[in-house]
Amino acid sequence: MRLTVLGCAGSFPGPESACSAYLVEEDNFRLLIDFGSGSLTALQRYASLRAVDAILLTHLHCDHMLDACTYVVVRRYDPAGPLPPIPVYAPAGAPDRIAAAYSQEESTVDDVYTFYGLQPGTFPIGPFTVTVDRVNHPVETYGVRLESKGRVLTYSSDTAPCDALLRLALGADLFLCEASYLDGMDNPPDLHLTGREAGEVATKAGVGQLLLTHLVSAWGSEADTFEAASSAFTGPLEIVRPGSRYDI
Repeated sequence: MRLTVLGCAGSFPGPESACSAYLVEEDNFRLLIDFGSGSLTALQRYASLRAVDAILLTHLHCDHMLDACTYVVVRRYDPAGPLPPIPVYAPAGAPDRIAAAYSQEESTVDDVYTFYGLQPGTFPIGPFTVTVDRVNHPVETYGVRLESKGRVLTYSSDTAPCDALLRLALGADLFLCEASYLDGMDNPPDLHLTGREAGEVATKAGVGQLLLTHLVSAWGSEADTFEAASSAFTGPLEIVRPGSRYDI
């Protein structure tokens, strides 16, 4: 299983990164987890535009799904002819939201996407066994656990601390976890994690490696976030970059 970070900026694109988008590959199957603002650019660097086999959108905030709207053009108007619809696993409301964001005149994008509503549970996507559960964010949001050939990747999506995140991360080889807030600040509750909180979850879950993502460069501090996470997690730890690749 290979993870490629297409975008990792939190809340809005940063000067060096698009928003959240992660390409996971196994046995020539390519699953795109989230498709945030600006990430279609990065997709073209690391895979063919035609190569995405399925998309999973963890929630419908723009920084996690907006380029799924732009991608309609790629699949509908390919010069060689329209590409077949691909599955999109997403919270309720995704079909209408994507269609409306693409064009006010659009009533459907069913020629491009076949939608499957997410709900807590386990199901297959290609070679992956996927488990999702609701996490602690103001809108319907799912953390994700991918398993294949005995290896496990967990992705927090956007969340404050919660039991569901700990369950999803339990024993994961790689834990891709948001760390949007700085420790020591008066952060809004029930929205995001700090570096220390991400480290605490990683330690409790016994993960093999912690990757921090979704930092907001405009008002964050990579150094402070890394130090805070390191104070709570003593295993391998890094802050991801666009283009970073990890073999799991």
